[in-house]
Amino acid sequence: MTDLETKAARQAGIIYTGISLGMALLFLVLTFLTGKTYTLVARAGGAVWVFILTMIITMPLVIPAVKNRVMG
Repeated sequence: MTDLETKAARQAGIIYTGISLGMALLFLVLTFLTGKTYTLVARAGGAVWVFILTMIITMPLVIPAVKNRVMG
């Protein structure tokens, strides 16, 4: 890997991980705001599920966009 490819991969990883963490946090906040009594296991499991699905969705979208931006 060249230095530019490494830089692009690192930036893309930070971006899609941040998006996924944000979505998982949003899920947790929404479970508290609904007023329903969810168990800790349900909330944590749901947050992990949202994180994984968001990673799967955002990785193929973010990586080429960042690679094109960094490498020109």
